[in-house]
Amino acid sequence: MMLVLVRGAVLLVGLALCSSDFAPPTIEVNLGDDPQLRWVPIFKVFDADFLKKTAQEIIDSAIPKWLHKVLRPLIKASEVFLLPEPYGEELRGMAAHFGISLSDIIMLNYAYEATAFCTSIVAQNKDGHVYHGRNLDYPLSVLRNLTVNVIFRKDGKISYIGTTFAGYVGLWTGQSPYKFTVSGDERGRNHWSDLWRNIISAFLLRRSPVSWLVRETLEKAEDFQDAVLRLSKIPIITQVYYIVGGARAGEGVVISRDRAGPADIWPLDPLSGGWYRVETNFDHWLPSPAKDHRKEAAEKAMNATGQEHISMYALYQVLSPFPVCNGFTIYTTIMSAATPKKYITLVRPPDCRITH
Repeated sequence: MMLVLVRGAVLLVGLALCSSDFAPPTIEVNLGDDPQLRWVPIFKVFDADFLKKTAQEIIDSAIPKWLHKVLRPLIKASEVFLLPEPYGEELRGMAAHFGISLSDIIMLNYAYEATAFCTSIVAQNKDGHVYHGRNLDYPLSVLRNLTVNVIFRKDGKISYIGTTFAGYVGLWTGQSPYKFTVSGDERGRNHWSDLWRNIISAFLLRRSPVSWLVRETLEKAEDFQDAVLRLSKIPIITQVYYIVGGARAGEGVVISRDRAGPADIWPLDPLSGGWYRVETNFDHWLPSPAKDHRKEAAEKAMNATGQEHISMYALYQVLSPFPVCNGFTIYTTIMSAATPKKYITLVRPPDCRITH
């Protein structure tokens, strides 16, 4: 099961020695299994009672109780529309193992879509090798104990790899070996009006959650170009930034998504000095908010590193100092489609203020 990560083991140990980071558990999901049984390996790693308790905590923190009461019957009446296969059957199986209602497991998965603040970087070194790193920030520290790497197999072979949270079938971070890497960053201000637009997108327009589109793309896209096309055009329930890195020189892009399609596509442009792209949670063509300096700090660190020195370890260092890594940072992933066995995720400490 762990073979895919072996070549990254030495690097991972080196990174972990720099702080109190730790590697999350890794499980395998067989896409050939009955969808209701695919996620059973989760329950061999995590205690079912703990998962049930934390699921309720996450739902309560992300969805007001009055809205919870409104949504529960609406979800129950709309299950057939909300749950395209195979995700519907996967969630039904997960609800049974969690010991909670299907409505609650659906709300848990939609709750994760709401507040994923992040920093993602795609960069190309002087040799044309593309690296992709991301910090996933979320205002719930319990997620550090729910983070898990998942190897998705099909016909005995690795189809794709991702990092997610126990109980969540979508992916915000993933890699299709020798094809592309992808991460998702929230886009928008998370106002009440955005919440209602998301509900309308999900219930009335029957659009895909952003993380489900990531997973679908990882499974189905034939290459980097196909992935960019899918992530740009398929309607989704909310705004998002999709950051994609390829296996060949020049293959890197930030896609700023509206619900119906792309608002902007920002590719790597190494010949003109654009050898990296940094995306947080704000449109790159606008100034960052006065109190958010993650983008400026990451760009300063990238410039100080230089294109000739960029590597997986160097990218980890860029993603580590405060405020790029901060009290909300749950995990950091470093990946490269051209060297997929070095896919590395480390869970970060709550006081993430590393300064090396």
